[in-house]
Amino acid sequence: MVKSEIQNIKLRFGIIGNAEGLNRAIDIAIQVAPTDLSVLVTGESGVGKESFPQIIHQFSRRKHGPYIAVNCGAIPEGTIDSELFGHEKGAFTGAISDRNGYFAEANGGTIFLDEVGELPLSTQARLLRVLESGEYIKVGSSKVQKTDVRIVAATNVNFADAIAEGRFREDLYYRLNTVPIKIPPLRERPDDIALLFRKFAADFAEKYRMPAIQLTDDARHMLVSYSWPGNIRQLKNITEQISIIETNRDITADILQGYLPAQPVSRLPALLGVKNTSGGKGFESEREILYQVLFDMRRDVTELKKLVHDIMSERAGTPINHPTETATVHYLQNPVGMVQDPPVVVAPVSVPVVKPSVSSVNTISPVKVSSDEVAEVQDTEEYVEENLSLDEVEKEMIRKALERHHGKRKNAANDLKISERTLYRKIKEYGLD
Repeated sequence: MVKSEIQNIKLRFGIIGNAEGLNRAIDIAIQVAPTDLSVLVTGESGVGKESFPQIIHQFSRRKHGPYIAVNCGAIPEGTIDSELFGHEKGAFTGAISDRNGYFAEANGGTIFLDEVGELPLSTQARLLRVLESGEYIKVGSSKVQKTDVRIVAATNVNFADAIAEGRFREDLYYRLNTVPIKIPPLRERPDDIALLFRKFAADFAEKYRMPAIQLTDDARHMLVSYSWPGNIRQLKNITEQISIIETNRDITADILQGYLPAQPVSRLPALLGVKNTSGGKGFESEREILYQVLFDMRRDVTELKKLVHDIMSERAGTPINHPTETATVHYLQNPVGMVQDPPVVVAPVSVPVVKPSVSSVNTISPVKVSSDEVAEVQDTEEYVEENLSLDEVEKEMIRKALERHHGKRKNAANDLKISERTLYRKIKEYGLD
């Protein structure tokens, strides 16, 4: 479609912006409009999804038929079947007469199901039948009704997650998603943000009969760089607030900052829940990160011991013979089985380290060392690093906590950041009672 036609559609339906993703969405809507294919409009809340079903309806052969928009998330679960498909008299308490639902009223036209991801599973089964055969049954009736409607649905729900969690039928998703239209979020349309702000500022100036607000250069830069989690709806609300409250019509960055909510910052550890896509081991829990830190500290101590051994051997004029290292490290998704409790704070494992004097390490002048002293140094440095079991680490940690608190289990549990019940279970498991 040529740009002039897309621009005419934007003017007709009040769509502002020139982003490539937005133009692509409009183009798809126009191309699919003459057909009767089901369309699924996706995008974050506040991006303007409600305009696209109207475009599809107005450019279809059903444009002279009814157009009904239904917010599925705003209808209570107990009455949504009656709202969509109608009911017979006496079907439930309060059903004093027969009533047609939205699918009967929209016969020959288009029905827009907004927030379709919020539909209960029982209603999803009824909707699937309408999509497959155009048939439905009123609540409290056994008679099959027919309808000829074009269904356009919209949602901000992640269908992949909803299907995996059993909240949305996979077969219904594929029926609705015959033609997908994705609306880009405002943060992916930086050039459109200033355009939208000027449009909203002009509209509110006319509405409230006051001069339009204007942005300084620094305020405009701040406006464009903001993430806008609420998208166009949030931008419109903030523009209206500033238009009403501020007496100064030139808006600086300091003024604008007072109206922009703080951008959310995750408080979780940086590695928590990160999957290693390169085929390596990922960190699955906070407890495992703590254990990994422990193992890294142990490795650093080992390297330090080797360094000291090398220095002392060089000064004695003996060949360097590093000890054999036989450490075994086990990485488990849930190392100690305490899934429901907060992570246990792991105390560092003490490892003996030979601490040479500062003068012995830093002094450059040669020093005579006897053969007996060399043997003594080598004997000190000989070690075999034991296999490290996570269960043994936890057992030792619990034992020391009990000793610190003189056997008081409640205080020990608080010190370990676990529940008393879990501590009792671990005491019995490790035979510490």
